[in-house]
Amino acid sequence: MKKEKSIIAIMYDFDKTLCTKDMQEYTFIPNVGLTPKEFWDESNTLAKNNKMDIVLAYMYLMLEKAHAAQKSIRRDEFVRLGADLKFFRGVKNWFDRINSIGEDLDVKIEHYIISSGLHEIIEGCSIYDQFKGVFACEYLYDENKVACWPKNAINYTTKTQFLFRINKGILDISNNDDLNEYTPEDDRRIPFRNMIYIGDGLTDVPCMKLVKVNGGYSIAVYQRDKKEKVEDLLKHHRVDFILPANYSEGSKLDRTVRDIICKIAMVDSLKNISKSQLDSIAK
Repeated sequence: MKKEKSIIAIMYDFDKTLCTKDMQEYTFIPNVGLTPKEFWDESNTLAKNNKMDIVLAYMYLMLEKAHAAQKSIRRDEFVRLGADLKFFRGVKNWFDRINSIGEDLDVKIEHYIISSGLHEIIEGCSIYDQFKGVFACEYLYDENKVACWPKNAINYTTKTQFLFRINKGILDISNNDDLNEYTPEDDRRIPFRNMIYIGDGLTDVPCMKLVKVNGGYSIAVYQRDKKEKVEDLLKHHRVDFILPANYSEGSKLDRTVRDIICKIAMVDSLKNISKSQLDSIAK
């Protein structure tokens, strides 16, 4: 019987990890007549004054500002915003290249997004079809496909539940029963040791730390001249590596992820050999 391939999950934050700034700043915020600073300052003040979750605050404010500017809040309008996103160097070719490395090593690579940004905007971007799963904030829409309520709001700590969903292969957000069932780590679809998390800073710390302490690998990426923002993450052992946000072939990030994939594949191969021998003895 042909053995199943080992699976490696690479999980990404989105804003300032794959795209160069917060996704709302490319088109939405200018379209409602604000600067990014004005929008985020107002959103943060709204959250603080009302003791409100900051993700729910920005989702509420997007709808309020769109109404005030007489801009559509239909689902397809949000999706269209994704076409304007700009990505870091090498991102668009990254997925095929990384998948090819997995094929050479006889392992399967799966890519996932875990973001506090909007699912609809991600859905409209050029790399959306590269992901096995996208977990992000999302609106509920009425019968006219007009946003009426937050359907999913993912803040910086609730992001961690999606690591366990990926770990167990329970990707349906509404399915909590199977998610909470006890499953031995080696019986889970993707063990934590086979995970790589890539994010850009403090908002990703819970996920980075959880992956790292469970045997996986966490990488903090940074933009030019902003290395100091992630140095403490390495200093305090919250991540394994800090690297420039350059996804081009031969970049430091490219070489490091390639080496991690090779190591994971080798460890899984050795574990399979050992397990096969033990099974043979047991017979």
